[in-house]
Amino acid sequence: MAHSIGIDAHIHLDSYPAEEQQPLLNRAIASGIEAVIAVSMHKASSVANRELAIRNPDVVHPAYGFHPEQPLPEAAELDALFAWIRERDEEDEAFAIGEVGLPYYSRTGSEEEGKPFDEAPYLALLDRFAALAAELDRPLILHAVYEDAAKAIDIIERHGVRRAHFHWFKGDDATITRMIASGYYVSVTPDVGYEEEIQSLVRHYPLELLMAETDGPWPFEGEHAGKQTEPAMIASVAKEIAAIKGLTVEETVRTLRDNTRRFYGLAVSESAE
Repeated sequence: MAHSIGIDAHIHLDSYPAEEQQPLLNRAIASGIEAVIAVSMHKASSVANRELAIRNPDVVHPAYGFHPEQPLPEAAELDALFAWIRERDEEDEAFAIGEVGLPYYSRTGSEEEGKPFDEAPYLALLDRFAALAAELDRPLILHAVYEDAAKAIDIIERHGVRRAHFHWFKGDDATITRMIASGYYVSVTPDVGYEEEIQSLVRHYPLELLMAETDGPWPFEGEHAGKQTEPAMIASVAKEIAAIKGLTVEETVRTLRDNTRRFYGLAVSESAE
């Protein structure tokens, strides 16, 4: 592998076309990507990411959960997902819990259209995932932005979740201050190159609590406009964070990488250094 440019801390690897997944990983490794955290949308997604992890040990680190920006399935389907995650724990497999959280965009979209939206089942599901993450002592990857972040923090604090990672976070100063005090991690996407809201977050958030992600295959503007999102794009995230923080790119890459290793407890091969 080329000299490490870091770890993509949040990517929907199984959402790429099946025939593109392994070539994408091969390109990522060749570019210097050390590893990716592959988050899941639901049980089938979790199973797919587990298979990718088995085929790419030490490179793909899976996370299992249910993405909140979609209709909730029947209770039996959720029960099956939780039972499957427990089986993975009983087998002593490495994994995180995620992507889980609250449906900010679905909820506000419905409200703007004047349609009712029942948030209660989503709060209950996040409560269940937080309890599981605390019980199994697994990292928890959260989709919880703006006012939903405070709700999520209340839930994870109630359960004593030790490791919380808010991906692509946006929120008010009070919530940001609360998250920093609690030692919660935030990951930043390539939109830090052109979104003032994310640039402001980076200015205020300690580098020691930041990670870099692509959220691929989500597309970006700026220098990545019109391109397929690939893990190597986190190099631009590190560059922008370095400029905002007044640090060297090398120092920033190293810190972001080490933060992600530490948070997820990743083993490091000598070739990755």
